[in-house]
Amino acid sequence: MARFLLALALWCVFLWGCTWVSDEGEEEAPLRVTVLDVGQGLAVLLEYDGRYGLYDSGPDSAGVGDSLRARGVEELEWVVLSHNHRDHVGGFVEIADAGGRLNDGTNGADSGKSPVRIKRLFVGPDTAGGIWRDSVLYVAHKRGIPVDTLVRGDVVQLGPAGGSLSAEMPDIRVMWPPDYETVDGNHGSLVLNISWGAGSALLTGDLDSLGERELLELSPTLSAGLLQVPHHGSAGSSALAFLAQVMPEYAVASVGDGNPYGHPAESVVQKLRYVLGDTLRFFRTDRDGSVGFVLEQGVGTFLDKQPNK
Repeated sequence: MARFLLALALWCVFLWGCTWVSDEGEEEAPLRVTVLDVGQGLAVLLEYDGRYGLYDSGPDSAGVGDSLRARGVEELEWVVLSHNHRDHVGGFVEIADAGGRLNDGTNGADSGKSPVRIKRLFVGPDTAGGIWRDSVLYVAHKRGIPVDTLVRGDVVQLGPAGGSLSAEMPDIRVMWPPDYETVDGNHGSLVLNISWGAGSALLTGDLDSLGERELLELSPTLSAGLLQVPHHGSAGSSALAFLAQVMPEYAVASVGDGNPYGHPAESVVQKLRYVLGDTLRFFRTDRDGSVGFVLEQGVGTFLDKQPNK
């Protein structure tokens, strides 16, 4: 009998070690990260336990609102805009103002486009932007969306649906820029480091090579299972030292088909091949469409399913 009880106890320990469970005895929900196909721009949708967040919103002409609605997204806990360039913030105006006048002169509600509710807007300390920064802030004010500024060390929460926020949830932390540095444009892109147990992702916006170097000086052990390739894979980003330190398992470049900038640059593609060690782990939205990944506490980072061709 003693041997039976010992064997049973060991078996229970084994099962516990293979399954991540919450205090209530339920398996923890995975965090899904989808790099949306928005042409030459960037929009990344995060989903955890029925709640959604959006990192960047693509350009205003990409129909990101339609893409969200097609995925059943009716409400966003927050939108984080990395910096004030049109291909990263233009879609916010479209999403937030869907109930207003559309480009064709009709009313959003009358055209059958239900607005996606945005509960909070986070921006960075980017001092550039001009008309697009002003447009975003104007629409946020008109729609009554609270606006906060993020800097390194801040945490963005995406808590469980229907429950109070707790420590047992994905950690979404701002890594760049620091509050003591004046930044603008690509160099000022908000960088988010997302970790959920063994799963992790790094969202970099349009961070340039100088920002990559300064980020590594602040976080010399930075790594991630999934890398959103900085600045669409431009030659002025994705330094080999940065890629080699982050050492991602997967990388995604958000680029438009036939874009005039030549993104992603062949030099960056070659560096990614070297670091990833497998060309099948590098994705680009002009070729693969929207690409989804899963961050799971006890498993790590893995491809959600084969992307669209």
